[in-house]
Amino acid sequence: MSEESEKLTYSEAGVDLEASEAATAALVGAAGEFEGDYAGLVDLGEQYLALATDGVGTKLLVAEAIGDYSTIGIDCLAMNVNDLVAQGVEPVAFVDYLAVEEPDDEMAEAIGEGLNRGAEEAGVALVGGETAVLPDVIKGFDIAGACAGLAPKEAVFDGEAEVGDVLVGWPSSGIHSNGLTLAREAVTREHEYTDPFPPNPDRSIGEELLEPTRLYTDLLGPLRAAGVSGAAHVTGGGWTNLTRLGEHHYEITDPFDAQPVFEFVQREGNVDDEEMHRTFNMGTGFVAALPEDDAEELTAETDGRVIGHVTDGEGTVEIRGLTLS
Repeated sequence: MSEESEKLTYSEAGVDLEASEAATAALVGAAGEFEGDYAGLVDLGEQYLALATDGVGTKLLVAEAIGDYSTIGIDCLAMNVNDLVAQGVEPVAFVDYLAVEEPDDEMAEAIGEGLNRGAEEAGVALVGGETAVLPDVIKGFDIAGACAGLAPKEAVFDGEAEVGDVLVGWPSSGIHSNGLTLAREAVTREHEYTDPFPPNPDRSIGEELLEPTRLYTDLLGPLRAAGVSGAAHVTGGGWTNLTRLGEHHYEITDPFDAQPVFEFVQREGNVDDEEMHRTFNMGTGFVAALPEDDAEELTAETDGRVIGHVTDGEGTVEIRGLTLS
Protein backbone atom coordinates (compact mmCIF):
# COMPACT_ATOMS: atom_id res chain seq x y z
CA MET A 1 0.00 0.00 0.00
CA SER A 2 1.52 3.31 -1.05
CA GLU A 3 1.89 6.26 1.28
CA GLU A 4 -0.29 8.25 -1.12
CA SER A 5 -3.29 5.96 -0.59
CA GLU A 6 -6.19 7.32 1.43
CA LYS A 7 -5.67 7.15 5.19
CA LEU A 8 -8.15 4.86 6.89
CA THR A 9 -9.76 5.53 10.29
CA TYR A 10 -12.06 3.45 12.47
CA SER A 11 -14.86 5.93 11.88
CA GLU A 12 -14.45 5.80 8.10
CA ALA A 13 -14.43 2.01 8.28
CA GLY A 14 -17.84 2.16 9.92
CA VAL A 15 -17.41 2.53 13.71
CA ASP A 16 -17.69 5.95 15.35
CA LEU A 17 -16.40 5.39 18.89
CA GLU A 18 -17.74 8.70 20.21
CA ALA A 19 -21.23 7.93 18.90
CA SER A 20 -21.00 4.40 20.28
CA GLU A 21 -19.99 5.63 23.72
CA ALA A 22 -22.78 8.20 23.70
CA ALA A 23 -25.34 5.52 22.82
CA THR A 24 -24.03 3.27 25.59
CA ALA A 25 -24.23 6.11 28.10
CA ALA A 26 -27.81 6.81 27.03
CA LEU A 27 -28.77 3.16 27.49
CA VAL A 28 -27.12 2.91 30.90
CA GLY A 29 -28.69 6.17 32.00
CA ALA A 30 -32.15 5.08 30.95
CA ALA A 31 -31.80 1.63 32.50
CA GLY A 32 -30.58 2.98 35.83
CA GLU A 33 -27.22 3.15 37.54
CA PHE A 34 -25.20 0.08 38.42
CA GLU A 35 -21.95 -0.45 40.25
CA GLY A 36 -18.86 -1.61 38.41
CA ASP A 37 -16.76 -0.42 35.49
CA TYR A 38 -16.35 -3.64 33.50
CA ALA A 39 -19.27 -5.58 34.96
CA GLY A 40 -22.52 -4.91 36.77
CA LEU A 41 -22.28 -5.68 40.48
CA VAL A 42 -25.23 -6.92 42.52
CA ASP A 43 -24.91 -6.60 46.30
CA LEU A 44 -25.56 -9.97 47.97
CA GLY A 45 -24.49 -8.94 51.44
CA GLU A 46 -20.95 -10.19 52.02
CA GLN A 47 -20.20 -10.65 48.34
CA TYR A 48 -21.01 -9.35 44.90
CA LEU A 49 -22.64 -11.15 42.03
CA ALA A 50 -21.07 -9.74 38.86
CA LEU A 51 -22.54 -9.92 35.37
CA ALA A 52 -20.85 -9.10 32.08
CA THR A 53 -22.03 -9.46 28.51
CA ASP A 54 -20.26 -9.08 25.18
CA GLY A 55 -19.93 -10.57 21.71
CA VAL A 56 -17.29 -11.18 19.07
CA GLY A 57 -18.20 -8.37 16.67
CA THR A 58 -17.18 -8.34 13.05
CA LYS A 59 -14.45 -10.90 13.63
CA LEU A 60 -17.33 -13.24 12.80
CA LEU A 61 -17.20 -12.05 9.20
CA VAL A 62 -13.61 -13.23 8.89
CA ALA A 63 -14.58 -16.65 10.26
CA GLU A 64 -17.47 -16.81 7.81
CA ALA A 65 -15.28 -15.75 4.89
CA ILE A 66 -12.78 -18.58 5.36
CA GLY A 67 -15.21 -21.11 6.85
CA ASP A 68 -13.29 -21.47 10.13
CA TYR A 69 -15.47 -21.19 13.23
CA SER A 70 -13.15 -23.10 15.57
CA THR A 71 -11.86 -20.14 17.60
CA ILE A 72 -14.67 -17.61 17.87
CA GLY A 73 -16.25 -19.46 20.79
CA ILE A 74 -13.03 -18.79 22.70
CA ASP A 75 -13.27 -15.11 21.73
CA CYS A 76 -16.86 -14.86 22.93
CA LEU A 77 -16.02 -16.33 26.30
CA ALA A 78 -12.75 -14.42 26.68
CA MET A 79 -14.26 -11.00 26.06
CA ASN A 80 -16.61 -11.62 28.97
CA VAL A 81 -14.41 -13.38 31.52
CA ASN A 82 -11.56 -10.90 30.99
CA ASP A 83 -13.90 -8.06 31.91
CA LEU A 84 -14.73 -9.81 35.19
CA VAL A 85 -11.03 -10.30 35.93
CA ALA A 86 -10.50 -6.56 35.39
CA GLN A 87 -13.10 -6.00 38.10
CA GLY A 88 -11.41 -8.44 40.50
CA VAL A 89 -14.18 -11.01 40.17
CA GLU A 90 -13.83 -14.75 39.63
CA PRO A 91 -15.86 -15.90 36.60
CA VAL A 92 -18.14 -18.81 37.50
CA ALA A 93 -20.66 -19.52 34.75
CA PHE A 94 -21.21 -18.60 31.10
CA VAL A 95 -24.22 -18.71 28.81
CA ASP A 96 -24.19 -18.07 25.06
CA TYR A 97 -26.72 -16.85 22.49
CA LEU A 98 -26.29 -17.85 18.84
CA ALA A 99 -28.56 -16.17 16.29
CA VAL A 100 -28.49 -17.52 12.74
CA GLU A 101 -30.10 -16.80 9.41
CA GLU A 102 -30.43 -20.53 8.82
CA PRO A 103 -29.35 -23.61 10.80
CA ASP A 104 -25.84 -24.94 10.18
CA ASP A 105 -24.90 -27.95 12.29
CA GLU A 106 -21.20 -27.93 11.38
CA MET A 107 -20.82 -24.26 12.23
CA ALA A 108 -22.67 -24.65 15.52
CA GLU A 109 -20.55 -27.65 16.47
CA ALA A 110 -17.30 -25.78 15.75
CA ILE A 111 -18.45 -22.77 17.79
CA GLY A 112 -19.47 -25.06 20.64
CA GLU A 113 -16.10 -26.79 20.65
CA GLY A 114 -14.40 -23.38 20.92
CA LEU A 115 -16.66 -22.43 23.81
CA ASN A 116 -15.76 -25.67 25.57
CA ARG A 117 -12.02 -25.15 25.11
CA GLY A 118 -12.26 -21.59 26.42
CA ALA A 119 -14.40 -22.62 29.38
CA GLU A 120 -11.99 -25.38 30.36
CA GLU A 121 -9.02 -23.01 30.26
CA ALA A 122 -10.89 -20.32 32.22
CA GLY A 123 -12.36 -22.74 34.75
CA VAL A 124 -15.89 -21.59 33.95
CA ALA A 125 -19.04 -23.71 33.74
CA LEU A 126 -21.06 -23.58 30.53
CA VAL A 127 -24.64 -23.60 31.75
CA GLY A 128 -26.53 -23.82 28.48
CA GLY A 129 -27.44 -21.30 25.87
CA GLU A 130 -29.88 -20.45 23.13
CA THR A 131 -29.85 -20.79 19.37
CA ALA A 132 -32.37 -18.70 17.47
CA VAL A 133 -33.18 -18.96 13.76
CA LEU A 134 -34.06 -15.43 12.66
CA PRO A 135 -34.03 -15.13 8.85
CA ASP A 136 -35.90 -11.82 8.93
CA VAL A 137 -33.44 -10.28 11.41
CA ILE A 138 -30.02 -11.87 10.94
CA LYS A 139 -27.85 -11.99 7.84
CA GLY A 140 -25.37 -14.79 8.43
CA PHE A 141 -25.00 -15.25 12.18
CA ASP A 142 -24.09 -13.54 15.44
CA ILE A 143 -22.93 -14.85 18.79
CA ALA A 144 -22.83 -13.17 22.17
CA GLY A 145 -22.66 -14.34 25.73
CA ALA A 146 -23.03 -13.41 29.36
CA CYS A 147 -20.81 -14.38 32.26
CA ALA A 148 -21.61 -14.50 35.95
CA GLY A 149 -19.00 -14.22 38.68
CA LEU A 150 -18.75 -13.99 42.44
CA ALA A 151 -16.35 -12.14 44.70
CA PRO A 152 -16.11 -11.19 48.36
CA LYS A 153 -16.65 -7.46 48.60
CA GLU A 154 -13.13 -6.83 49.84
CA ALA A 155 -11.66 -8.66 46.82
CA VAL A 156 -13.24 -6.42 44.19
CA PHE A 157 -10.82 -3.85 42.79
CA ASP A 158 -11.82 -0.30 43.61
CA GLY A 159 -10.96 0.63 40.02
CA GLU A 160 -8.91 3.72 40.86
CA ALA A 161 -5.20 4.02 40.21
CA GLU A 162 -3.13 6.19 42.55
CA VAL A 163 -0.47 8.71 41.61
CA GLY A 164 2.83 6.91 42.15
CA ASP A 165 1.49 3.50 41.13
CA VAL A 166 3.34 1.49 38.54
CA LEU A 167 1.57 -0.12 35.62
CA VAL A 168 2.11 -3.81 34.98
CA GLY A 169 1.09 -5.11 31.58
CA TRP A 170 0.59 -8.52 30.01
CA PRO A 171 0.99 -9.37 26.33
CA SER A 172 -1.97 -9.93 24.07
CA SER A 173 -2.23 -12.84 21.67
CA GLY A 174 -2.75 -10.48 18.75
CA ILE A 175 -5.65 -8.42 17.54
CA HIS A 176 -8.15 -10.03 19.98
CA SER A 177 -11.81 -9.15 19.25
CA ASN A 178 -12.06 -5.44 18.75
CA GLY A 179 -11.14 -3.12 15.91
CA LEU A 180 -11.87 -5.81 13.32
CA THR A 181 -14.02 -3.40 11.29
CA LEU A 182 -10.93 -1.28 10.71
CA ALA A 183 -8.63 -4.27 10.27
CA ARG A 184 -10.92 -5.95 7.73
CA GLU A 185 -11.32 -2.77 5.70
CA ALA A 186 -7.55 -2.28 5.69
CA VAL A 187 -6.41 -5.75 4.68
CA THR A 188 -9.08 -6.31 2.03
CA ARG A 189 -8.06 -3.23 0.05
CA GLU A 190 -5.64 -5.37 -1.91
CA HIS A 191 -5.83 -8.85 -0.38
CA GLU A 192 -8.16 -11.79 0.17
CA TYR A 193 -8.45 -13.43 3.58
CA THR A 194 -7.13 -16.63 2.03
CA ASP A 195 -3.92 -14.96 0.83
CA PRO A 196 -0.72 -15.87 2.73
CA PHE A 197 0.04 -13.58 5.66
CA PRO A 198 3.30 -11.89 4.50
CA PRO A 199 5.19 -12.07 7.85
CA ASN A 200 4.29 -15.78 8.12
CA PRO A 201 3.26 -17.29 4.75
CA ASP A 202 2.40 -20.59 6.47
CA ARG A 203 -0.74 -18.86 7.73
CA SER A 204 -3.41 -17.04 5.79
CA ILE A 205 -4.41 -13.44 6.54
CA GLY A 206 -7.73 -14.74 7.80
CA GLU A 207 -6.09 -17.20 10.18
CA GLU A 208 -3.92 -14.43 11.60
CA LEU A 209 -6.94 -12.20 12.20
CA LEU A 210 -8.76 -15.11 13.88
CA GLU A 211 -6.03 -15.74 16.46
CA PRO A 212 -8.24 -16.07 19.57
CA THR A 213 -8.35 -13.57 22.40
CA ARG A 214 -6.07 -14.42 25.30
CA LEU A 215 -7.76 -15.49 28.51
CA TYR A 216 -6.46 -13.60 31.55
CA THR A 217 -8.28 -15.61 34.23
CA ASP A 218 -4.99 -17.07 35.48
CA LEU A 219 -4.00 -13.58 36.63
CA LEU A 220 -6.82 -13.14 39.12
CA GLY A 221 -5.11 -14.79 42.09
CA PRO A 222 -1.80 -12.96 41.63
CA LEU A 223 -3.61 -9.66 41.04
CA ARG A 224 -5.55 -9.98 44.26
CA ALA A 225 -2.48 -11.04 46.24
CA ALA A 226 -0.51 -8.07 44.96
CA GLY A 227 -3.05 -5.53 46.17
CA VAL A 228 -3.93 -4.21 42.73
CA SER A 229 -6.02 -1.05 42.94
CA GLY A 230 -7.45 -1.25 39.43
CA ALA A 231 -7.06 -3.06 36.13
CA ALA A 232 -7.90 -2.40 32.49
CA HIS A 233 -8.84 -4.90 29.81
CA VAL A 234 -7.53 -3.25 26.62
CA THR A 235 -10.40 -3.66 24.14
CA GLY A 236 -12.54 -1.08 22.30
CA GLY A 237 -10.88 2.31 22.54
CA GLY A 238 -7.41 0.79 22.68
CA TRP A 239 -5.04 2.47 25.11
CA THR A 240 -7.59 5.07 26.20
CA ASN A 241 -9.03 2.27 28.36
CA LEU A 242 -6.42 3.20 30.96
CA THR A 243 -8.24 6.46 31.67
CA ARG A 244 -11.03 4.35 33.19
CA LEU A 245 -8.66 4.00 36.14
CA GLY A 246 -9.02 7.68 36.97
CA GLU A 247 -8.16 11.16 35.70
CA HIS A 248 -4.39 10.75 35.87
CA HIS A 249 -1.51 10.71 33.40
CA TYR A 250 -0.46 7.21 32.37
CA GLU A 251 3.08 7.14 31.05
CA ILE A 252 3.87 3.95 29.15
CA THR A 253 7.63 3.53 28.88
CA ASP A 254 8.02 -0.17 28.04
CA PRO A 255 4.97 -1.63 26.26
CA PHE A 256 5.10 -5.08 24.73
CA ASP A 257 5.97 -5.14 21.07
CA ALA A 258 3.02 -5.06 18.70
CA GLN A 259 2.62 -8.34 16.82
CA PRO A 260 3.21 -8.31 13.04
CA VAL A 261 -0.54 -8.27 12.37
CA PHE A 262 -0.74 -4.68 13.61
CA GLU A 263 2.03 -3.46 11.32
CA PHE A 264 0.33 -5.25 8.43
CA VAL A 265 -3.05 -3.62 9.15
CA GLN A 266 -1.43 -0.21 9.57
CA ARG A 267 0.48 -0.44 6.32
CA GLU A 268 -2.35 -1.83 4.21
CA GLY A 269 -4.85 0.71 5.52
CA ASN A 270 -2.42 3.62 5.73
CA VAL A 271 -3.59 4.07 9.34
CA ASP A 272 -1.71 6.59 11.47
CA ASP A 273 -0.09 5.71 14.80
CA GLU A 274 -2.64 7.51 16.94
CA GLU A 275 -5.58 5.76 15.28
CA MET A 276 -3.89 2.39 15.78
CA HIS A 277 -3.39 3.02 19.50
CA ARG A 278 -6.94 4.34 19.91
CA THR A 279 -8.36 1.21 18.28
CA PHE A 280 -6.15 -1.78 19.09
CA ASN A 281 -4.26 -3.26 22.03
CA MET A 282 -0.99 -3.01 20.03
CA GLY A 283 0.56 -5.97 21.81
CA THR A 284 -0.57 -5.39 25.42
CA GLY A 285 -3.97 -6.81 26.32
CA PHE A 286 -4.28 -6.27 30.07
CA VAL A 287 -2.88 -3.67 32.48
CA ALA A 288 -2.98 -3.32 36.27
CA ALA A 289 -2.08 -0.43 38.59
CA LEU A 290 -0.47 -1.13 41.94
CA PRO A 291 2.16 0.18 44.38
CA GLU A 292 5.70 -0.17 43.09
CA ASP A 293 6.79 -2.28 46.08
CA ASP A 294 4.25 -4.97 45.16
CA ALA A 295 5.02 -5.16 41.48
CA GLU A 296 8.11 -7.37 41.64
CA GLU A 297 6.26 -10.33 43.13
CA LEU A 298 3.43 -9.98 40.62
CA THR A 299 5.75 -9.93 37.63
CA ALA A 300 7.75 -12.86 39.02
CA GLU A 301 4.61 -15.00 39.22
CA THR A 302 3.25 -14.13 35.78
CA ASP A 303 4.44 -13.18 32.31
CA GLY A 304 3.76 -9.51 33.02
CA ARG A 305 6.27 -6.69 33.41
CA VAL A 306 6.28 -3.08 34.52
CA ILE A 307 5.35 -1.03 31.46
CA GLY A 308 4.90 2.43 32.96
CA HIS A 309 3.65 4.51 35.85
CA VAL A 310 0.92 6.86 37.01
CA THR A 311 1.55 10.57 37.51
CA ASP A 312 -0.53 13.70 38.03
CA GLY A 313 -2.68 14.52 35.03
CA GLU A 314 -6.16 14.83 33.63
CA GLY A 315 -6.95 11.60 31.83
CA THR A 316 -4.14 11.20 29.30
CA VAL A 317 -2.03 8.27 28.12
CA GLU A 318 1.47 8.76 26.75
CA ILE A 319 2.79 5.90 24.66
CA ARG A 320 5.32 5.64 21.84
CA GLY A 321 5.50 9.42 21.46
CA LEU A 322 1.71 9.82 21.38
CA THR A 323 -0.57 11.53 23.87
CA LEU A 324 -4.07 10.06 23.94
CA SER A 325 -7.06 11.35 25.86
